[in-house]
Amino acid sequence: MRFSHLNIVARDVDRLAEFYRQVFGCRDLRAPRTLSGQDVDRGIELSGVEIRSVWLSAPGRDEVFLELFQFASPSDGAVGFANTPGYAHMAFDVCDLEATCDVITWAGGSALGEITNLGTDENPHLAVYMRDPEGNIIELGQH
Repeated sequence: MRFSHLNIVARDVDRLAEFYRQVFGCRDLRAPRTLSGQDVDRGIELSGVEIRSVWLSAPGRDEVFLELFQFASPSDGAVGFANTPGYAHMAFDVCDLEATCDVITWAGGSALGEITNLGTDENPHLAVYMRDPEGNIIELGQH
C-alpha cells in the first residue's frame, strides 16, 4: 500500500494550479482533463457531474501528486479553519520560510498565523500557517 495523491476542489482550478506551480515548483503530470458521465456520477454519488481535473507533481515527490478539481456545479461550502474537522492542511518543508511566505503572498495567498519556533534555540524548527488563493491552509516548516 502507498499514498497516491491529495485532492483539492477549487473554485478556479487554473488559478490555483498556477499558484502551486509558482510557489512550490509543481509540474503538470498530464494535460488537464474533463471528467463526466455515468461512471463518474456513480463513483462520487452525484448526478450530471462535470469536473475539470489538473494533476501536479508534489515538490520532490513525483510518485505522489496534487489533484485539483473544479466542478461545473460546485457546492457552496465555507472555508475551514485549523480546528475544522476533516482535512486541515497540507505541509511543505522549505529552505527559507520568510521568502516562501513572501512568494505565497505575492502569488495571491495570505498569512494565517505568525512564524513560530516549535523547536529550541539550539535546534530551531520554524513553522507558520498560510492560505492559498482559495483559502486552503498550507503549513510551512523550516528546520
